[in-house]
Amino acid sequence: MSDAERADQFLDNLDPDVTPADDPSELRRIGLALRDIEASQNELRDAVAAARTAGRSWSQIGMVLGVSKQSAQERFGTRAAAG
Repeated sequence: MSDAERADQFLDNLDPDVTPADDPSELRRIGLALRDIEASQNELRDAVAAARTAGRSWSQIGMVLGVSKQSAQERFGTRAAAG
């Protein structure tokens, strides 16, 4: 279960009669933002894997990410090699 799913489950289980917060919308917004971050991270990993499949070098990928080729390869290398 992802962090976003745990946050949703927590919010869904709040009992309004016991919980002092009248409106958990601010907390739900945090959960939605977390879900967006997780989706963006997945998209980034997929994009890097696609770039590697298309023959892009780690230097090129690192340049776009604003990191060294070594950092890019350390962060994404295992997934890109498998995908």
